[in-house]
Amino acid sequence: MTMRNLNGTDWSAMVLTGAERLSHNAELINALNVFPVPDGDTGTNMNLTMSAGVAELKNKPSEEIGRAAEVLSKGLLMGARGNSGVILSQLFRGFARAVAGQRELGVSGFAAALQQGVDTAYKAVVKPVEGTILTVAREAARHGLAISRKTEDLIEWMTEVHAKAAETLARTPDMLPVLKQVGVVDSGGQGLVFLYEGFVQYLTVAWPGNAGTSAYPAFASSAAPFAAQAPVAPATAAATAAAASAPPSRAAAQSKLATESIRFPYDMEFFIRRPSANAPFPEAAFRKALERDGDSIILIADDDIVKVHVHSRRPGDVLNAALTYGELTNFHILNMQDQHRDLLRPETESGKPAASIYAEEPEALGIEAASGIPPLTEAFAGEASAPPAEEAHPLAHEMAPFGVVAVSVGEGNAELFRSLGVDVIISGGQSMNPSTEDLMQAIQSLAAEHIFVLPNNPNILLAAKQAQELAERPVTVVPTRSIPQGMAAMLVFQEEQTAAFNEDRMGKAIERVLSGSVTQAVRDTVMDGVEIRGGQHIGILDKKIVAAADSVVEATRALLSQMMSSGEETVMVLGGADANETDTQDVLAWLAERYPDAEVESHAGGQPLYPYLILVEQ
Repeated sequence: MTMRNLNGTDWSAMVLTGAERLSHNAELINALNVFPVPDGDTGTNMNLTMSAGVAELKNKPSEEIGRAAEVLSKGLLMGARGNSGVILSQLFRGFARAVAGQRELGVSGFAAALQQGVDTAYKAVVKPVEGTILTVAREAARHGLAISRKTEDLIEWMTEVHAKAAETLARTPDMLPVLKQVGVVDSGGQGLVFLYEGFVQYLTVAWPGNAGTSAYPAFASSAAPFAAQAPVAPATAAATAAAASAPPSRAAAQSKLATESIRFPYDMEFFIRRPSANAPFPEAAFRKALERDGDSIILIADDDIVKVHVHSRRPGDVLNAALTYGELTNFHILNMQDQHRDLLRPETESGKPAASIYAEEPEALGIEAASGIPPLTEAFAGEASAPPAEEAHPLAHEMAPFGVVAVSVGEGNAELFRSLGVDVIISGGQSMNPSTEDLMQAIQSLAAEHIFVLPNNPNILLAAKQAQELAERPVTVVPTRSIPQGMAAMLVFQEEQTAAFNEDRMGKAIERVLSGSVTQAVRDTVMDGVEIRGGQHIGILDKKIVAAADSVVEATRALLSQMMSSGEETVMVLGGADANETDTQDVLAWLAERYPDAEVESHAGGQPLYPYLILVEQ
């Protein structure tokens, strides 16, 4: 049966099927990582990004494709992880802009929207590389535009687009030499092909007009088997093996969180009913005040109503401050520490509900009247007509000039960053990239006028820059590509100087250092002229493999030999979770003997997968 128009319901179901296809193959995509290291995560990043978008789509379904695409785009934008996830979010962001306000979409509209998505994604990448997900998306979109003049059938058109994407994917090794050298296709491109494959799956198998069944359950728990798959570029044997081995199950996340670590325990939602909507609501000033003792701040001003959401240490101060702008209604306040304790204890031991705090514990919240909300409102009656000057605001304490957010992994590395002046540590790295929303929340949690962000991983740079664009205050992303580079940047940071001075100084600092790492190869390969056997330890200098050896000490020595030149350098060795003290002492003794004039320090970093991270400053 021919499909000429796609509404929001069918488009959402198509997207879900694609997301499920991507999810089922995430480990296979991870295994296509060109480096033979154990933490390839393109599939994980794309899957987590897509899952965040689909969750929004489930919560806010729409029969209008313009609205559904907007909801998906916002979910992807905030959930984007890693470069592949950010690029994926940009593809759908451009798509959503192209279909804004439309109820249905035909072939020509779909083709134009796909092309606008590609244009948006290319603008987000400073130096696009041929043979990547961008190439696959571009060639598929170009083909889609060309054949849109020949057919009005969306099923035929999408099948052609997917086939072109698969064909382009198969050619990526000819475009990017490193792919050919290793014998794999591009991992991000493979993820996009799986996504498009799911689109075709829905249209050819599950669409009610094709299947002759009742309305398709748009958000079913799993997709139907894909009966008529178009050819997909073959994966390597290593990729197939990796996909076949399921990752170990994880314990409940809540059990790994200490109740005391919830810094802002009171989860607050309420509305401010403003006496007049003629004057604009001073959102920036109110947000700045809330940031002093809170995070997870959302302010939505709509004419005479303002919705407020905040996690706070002092809910009474929040309410007293909000009263200066109008009447407060629809309160919802929970103690998240109580919630967390309830989650950890058996049901038979659960205590009172946390939502009862207003009736029973007003003084603990800092509320000025002991009997709860009505007296509080009465105490401020008549004071809502004119918001005070920003500096007179009850929460508007002086903000620090700078705040610093760093992405790191390993408790030892986190402590080193804190000692160097980093305010917020986001746990993340190769094996788990933080999302744009994670970075945004860290930025918003700081009471500082200007924020510096250290991604410390090339795969987090795009997400950091996306958070920079979304932030409502100045943010500088220092392009650190490793934990050692991040530490080099912090060593020269001077809070008494200007933002421009520090950006320049930190940028120069990371150019002066060499960053090395030692890990274990997961497969046999030849990379950068080095023959590698699976299980060997490999030394990586910046992005290039320079050594392979049977022992971690041999590999580390060989790497250091490549990093040292004058012999008078400053060297920092960060031991990982798998580094043992005997090996570390062997490395340090070798350094002292081979380079007696070098200044060497060693710390327990605690990072997984990499026994050693090394910084060498010339």
